[in-house]
Amino acid sequence: MLTITELTKTYGTKDAVQRASLQVDKPTMIGIIGRSGAGKSTLLRMLNRLTDATSGAVPFEGRPIPALTGADRRKWQSECAMIFQQFNLVPRMDVVSNVLHGTLNKRSTLATLFNLYPDADVHRAIDILDRLGIAEHAPKRAEALSGGQQQRVAIARALMQNPKIILADEPIASLDPMNAQVVMQSLRRIHEEDGRMVIANLHTLDTARRYCDRVVGMRDGRIVFDGTPEQLTTGVARDIYGADASFSEAATSTQIDTLERETA
Repeated sequence: MLTITELTKTYGTKDAVQRASLQVDKPTMIGIIGRSGAGKSTLLRMLNRLTDATSGAVPFEGRPIPALTGADRRKWQSECAMIFQQFNLVPRMDVVSNVLHGTLNKRSTLATLFNLYPDADVHRAIDILDRLGIAEHAPKRAEALSGGQQQRVAIARALMQNPKIILADEPIASLDPMNAQVVMQSLRRIHEEDGRMVIANLHTLDTARRYCDRVVGMRDGRIVFDGTPEQLTTGVARDIYGADASFSEAATSTQIDTLERETA
């Protein structure tokens, strides 16, 4: 379904991502973990074509993703939706209009200019917001919502694209624990109910183990682990984060203690 082969991104003399390879044969929820600067965000941006790869191959359903240009590239970005840590909403625009921005790649320039949307799209946007538990906020400005609610609006915008893949770049890094749980549960339901592939960069071991079917660990631009949550032992975690890691970037001390007990 999705194959990543020797994917590399070089800035000057430094490899931000170094010869990354993954094979995903079916829609799966994948968590990517690692220290800040490990290459997680760069990997997702190359998959979505926000950043061009230096070398490597990414065929998806027969299409060479790194080689797509023009309309083909825009079509791919519609099929491979991106969710960002900072939401990337239009703060002064109402919630439902932000969600409808997920259809921009499919609309004419004139319709975009005058902010014209078919009734069917408006109803669909509200249905998606209802599914995510925030339909009552549809007429409000996005800036009036909490961080967790704004992230669910961003997820709704991604769903308006009807994507085959959802990429989430640190979707809960700026949220409190309760809102982080709601957002991760939403992504998990989307994967299970819609059969969509979800790939998320995550900040903690605990989150990856709880919500993902597969965990990928990155260190210094390289993939150093690819396995199930059950295989994510303390030793493996130290390989990912470094032997000297305090785990401040990986998990709380309580989570590490729990992991050590479970894998002892």
